Amino acid sequence: MNKKKFISNLVLACGIIIASASCDNETPNSSINNTNNTEGSSRYVIAASVTASGNTTYVLLTAESLDEGIVSTKNNGLVNDGATQWIYYDNKYLYGLTYNQGNAGITTSFILDSNNEIKKRNGEFAIKRFTTFGTYDKYIMTTSTGDGPTEWNDANGYTPQSFLISYLDAAGEIYTTNDTQNEKYLSENFLGNGEYVTLAGLLENNGKIFSAPIPMGLSQYGTKYEDGKWVREGYEDLVKTESGGSGSGAYEKDELQWTQYPDECFVAIFTDETLTEKNIIKTDKISYAAGRYRSQYYQMIWSAGNGDIYVFSPSYAKTMTDSRQQTTLPAGVVRIPAGTENFDDYYCNIEEQTGGKSFLRCWPIADDYFLLLMYDRPFSETGYTANQLAIFKAEDKKLTYVTGLPSDISGFGNTPYIENGYAYIAVTTETEYPAIYKIDSATGVATKGLTVEATQLTGVGKLNITE
Repeated sequence: MNKKKFISNLVLACGIIIASASCDNETPNSSINNTNNTEGSSRYVIAASVTASGNTTYVLLTAESLDEGIVSTKNNGLVNDGATQWIYYDNKYLYGLTYNQGNAGITTSFILDSNNEIKKRNGEFAIKRFTTFGTYDKYIMTTSTGDGPTEWNDANGYTPQSFLISYLDAAGEIYTTNDTQNEKYLSENFLGNGEYVTLAGLLENNGKIFSAPIPMGLSQYGTKYEDGKWVREGYEDLVKTESGGSGSGAYEKDELQWTQYPDECFVAIFTDETLTEKNIIKTDKISYAAGRYRSQYYQMIWSAGNGDIYVFSPSYAKTMTDSRQQTTLPAGVVRIPAGTENFDDYYCNIEEQTGGKSFLRCWPIADDYFLLLMYDRPFSETGYTANQLAIFKAEDKKLTYVTGLPSDISGFGNTPYIENGYAYIAVTTETEYPAIYKIDSATGVATKGLTVEATQLTGVGKLNITE
C-alpha cells in the first residue's frame, strides 16, 4: 500500500482526522537520548505523527526492535499532544518539552507499564520559555535569558537581563524555578565585556555542569551602563535608534544586537544546578559554541568516553549582517581534558575537510565518535540546509560523511538514540514512510531499520518498565 492510500484508510478506520508533526532539522536542542540501561523488560518508543486533511494527530508507538520490521499508527499507540523535544530520562521517563515562542509550554511525561504499554503520568507543568536544556542529577533543566526584577531598573527604566531556569524532578514530577531576585543569576556582563549572555547546552560531567555562555550583545541596560562604557569604539552606530524586527530577530531601542566579540569562545563550569558558582574559561581558536535556529541554541559541548570534553563551534557568527560582528574563524573543535577545567592545545578545523561547510548540531555516539548534522553548502552561499550527516572521530581529527541514507531526505528526528556504539536516527523522506536508520560510527555506513507507517517522526529512544 502506498503512503497516500495508507493515510486515507487510516482516517476512515480510526474515525479521526490525522495530521503531521514537524520533524525538520530546525527544532530545539538536544541531547538526552542515550541509553545502555537495558535491565528488565523494555521497549523502544517512537514519537510519530500522521497528516491528513490539514490536521495532526501525535502518537507514541512501541517496538521490540529498531533494526528491522514495520510498525503502524493504525489503531496503535498512545495519542498525545505532541512535543517540541522528547527527552528519554534514564530510560525510565519520557518527557515531552513544548516550546512556545515567548510563552510557557505545557510539559507532560510518560512511562512504560507492566503490559509494555505507554502510560501518561499525572503531572502537567507550564515550564518557562527556554532556549536550551539538559539534565543534571535528578533534574531536567531548561534555561533562557530574560528580564530580571524591575527593582533593579536603571535611571532610564531599563531592566538588566537574568537567567530564567526551570527544574523538573523527573522521577518526583516536581517543578520549580530559580530565584531571579538573586544577583548571582544576572547574565549582564557575565564575561567581563559588558554583554549579556544566554546558555547553550547543559552537560553534566564529574559532578559539575559545563555550558557555553553565548554573548548576545548589549541590552538596553548594558548600552547605558556608565555612559556607554561597554560599546566598543567604532561600534556606536550598531546601537538601535528605534525598536523593530520580529520573532527571534526582534530588537529594542538602545539595544546593541548580537555580540561585538565573535572571535571568542567561553565555557562556564558551574558547581551545581543552581548555576551560581562558576569558573569561566576562554579560547580564541574557535567562535562561540552553539548551533542556532531562531531563538534555540543547540548544545555543542559533549563528553567522550574517556571523560575528555570536546567543544564544537559551527561559527554561526559568519551569518551576521555586519562585518564587524562576523567571525573570521572556521567551524572547529577544541578540547578540555578529563579532570581539568582548562583547554589544552587540541584543535581541529572542520571546514578544511568539508569544503567550507559547517554544521547545525552534534551529538556523542561512543568513545571519541560524534555525529554531526551538516549543512549542504557554506554560510557564504544562500539557501544552505542541514540535510547531511557525518561522523567525527575526535582523536584522529577525521570527519567522514555518512553513506547509505536516502537521496530525498526531508528531515531528521530531533535527537539520535545511542546503543552499543551505534546511532539510531529517524529519517523522513519525500516519497517513502519514515524509517529508523542505524549508523555504524566506525564506518559511517547507515542501514535502514524499522519503518514506521506515519508521516513524520520526532523522537526515538528506549523505556524500561517502571511499574
